[in-house]
Amino acid sequence: MFTKFDDLFKQQKTDRKKLVIAAGQDENSLEAAYTAHQNGIIELICTGDKEEILKIAKESNLDFSAIEIIDEKDKGKAVEKAVKLINDGKAQILMKGNVTTSVLLKGVLNKEWGLRTGKLLSHFSIFEIAAYHKLLTITDVAMNIAPTLSEKVAIIDNAVTYLAKIGIKNPKVAIVSAVESVKEAMPSTLDAAVLSKMAERGQIRNCTIDGPLAFDNAISKESAEHKGIKSDVAGDADVLIMPSIEAGNILYKTLGFFTSSKLAAVILGAEAPIVLTSRADSEEAKLYSIYLAALGA
Repeated sequence: MFTKFDDLFKQQKTDRKKLVIAAGQDENSLEAAYTAHQNGIIELICTGDKEEILKIAKESNLDFSAIEIIDEKDKGKAVEKAVKLINDGKAQILMKGNVTTSVLLKGVLNKEWGLRTGKLLSHFSIFEIAAYHKLLTITDVAMNIAPTLSEKVAIIDNAVTYLAKIGIKNPKVAIVSAVESVKEAMPSTLDAAVLSKMAERGQIRNCTIDGPLAFDNAISKESAEHKGIKSDVAGDADVLIMPSIEAGNILYKTLGFFTSSKLAAVILGAEAPIVLTSRADSEEAKLYSIYLAALGA
């Protein structure tokens, strides 16, 4: 069990993974990636407008003399070149630079040279929360708007598989809804009951699932006991599966803005982890996201 990011990231491998920033002429992305490079976590490559990248680096006092930059002023082509580096085995992590998410994902999902695996792409975030006794994963808060039952199975699989890669095996997965009982009028509770039964029968493996659980039941043993809930997951969840992007995004940003929580996030389901942070995320969050991607790449 990991309680802090420092403990989690101590597992970083000695072989440095290569991270490529697509359209690297972005100050925030460059600074976070450069710090990770200087800290020995990654090797850095940039595709994009070389003149702009070097200008930003100079203004930010970053020494890019030894950083590989592939000059490409067209942002769509910069994404293509970054994705192809991963396909060719020359990089293992993709990071969004000064390009829209839609253009980046169009490249990732390109049928000819993209990073498709046949899996659903999903957003995966981990929080270090002072009020919680271990690291907490929340998914999906940024990719899948209203996931169906089969999409929730894929989201769980992405999360459980990646957690195992970074040293958290057999996690406890809470399927979150507004209540802890099954109600026909609330479809998320029906999905939760089915997912729990699927895990019980071995259709979803390598984790323990329970739901529906309200948020307080999922993270507070006292709350679960008060409501008479008997569960191996309640009050001790490693993973929260959110019912919709709205619920997930609100929780994600509430923890990020109203608490002192630390966070890291990546996109899963492609051939390589994708660092696709929000402009509103802190510099620390961007750096931790790179660390998280490097740990599981």
